[in-house]
Amino acid sequence: MVMTSPMTLTNEEIALVSDAQFFRKKAVISAKVKSQLEATHQALKEELAGKSFVAPQGFNPESWQLVKGEHLEAFPYQYLDFPKCFDGRNKFTLRTLFWWGHHVVWALLLEGHEIKRYKKHFVDRFHQLAGNDLELSLAPTLWEWKRGEGYTLPITHDRKARLAAVLAERSFLKVLRCVPLTDPRIQAGHIAQLSCDTMRTMLPLITP
Repeated sequence: MVMTSPMTLTNEEIALVSDAQFFRKKAVISAKVKSQLEATHQALKEELAGKSFVAPQGFNPESWQLVKGEHLEAFPYQYLDFPKCFDGRNKFTLRTLFWWGHHVVWALLLEGHEIKRYKKHFVDRFHQLAGNDLELSLAPTLWEWKRGEGYTLPITHDRKARLAAVLAERSFLKVLRCVPLTDPRIQAGHIAQLSCDTMRTMLPLITP
């Protein structure tokens, strides 16, 4: 009987890594996603022009970044941060994340000196936020990207008291919206439009 090592590639794995066409397709898809995120940056820049924010001192409204990686829980990912502020404990960022094998997620990441105001806005302006497909992250860190039971709680009009109680115990605030990769709007390349639509629904949290 021939023993196989845990390091031995299976026939299926050999077929996959030998499929040059697969890697060419992956490169083409990555380039398309990058172009969509660049277009998203431009669309958000126009959408947010002239708006005032409750933002940390030193916030630069022009700051942004594009990032690409391979290992977000073993899956490739690409994201845009804009607006972008990571300054020590202060975080004020909208991340548009294209997570292969999962979904596109828009997440407003808020932490630091202004957190009390953001939390107050969440409660005072709750019904402006509710009903817009937004969710509150329940994770103990800003860097969890899964959604659903145990990870997120939908922001709906009937959950104000429950969500306010959850938020009261937290030192940061993460509100997100997730859209499946199979959604026709994603397939049609409308990430920029969805980004602007989502940012409008989140503005009550971060405007004076």
